[in-house]
Amino acid sequence: MNAVFTILVVLIIIAAVLLTLVVLLQNGKGEGMASNFVAGNQAFGVRQTADILEKVTWILVTFILVVSVVSSFTLGTSGKDVDVTNRIENTTTQEAPAFPSPTDGQTPTPSAPTSEAPVGE
Repeated sequence: MNAVFTILVVLIIIAAVLLTLVVLLQNGKGEGMASNFVAGNQAFGVRQTADILEKVTWILVTFILVVSVVSSFTLGTSGKDVDVTNRIENTTTQEAPAFPSPTDGQTPTPSAPTSEAPVGE
């Protein structure tokens, strides 16, 4: 692997950790148990913080997506492309071995297990 690919992977990992933290910092937007207390918190500027956290979330998601695509191009190949189709087409198909058949031509019947009855019954 080259150094550029390694640096991009490290950046993706850092962005993923930051994305996890930003998502955990956000308040739920649903009508959960805490919905009674949301109106009081918005008066103190929590709504602006939620907008910033949402923007940071989208920025981090976009960053991870773009850097992932770019890192796939930086990996590159050394010019020794392996053509798997040639390997698949050139393999010889071997027939599966047949199941063993009974020697006398009859189907064997499984013997019933013998159970000994307890003495005295």
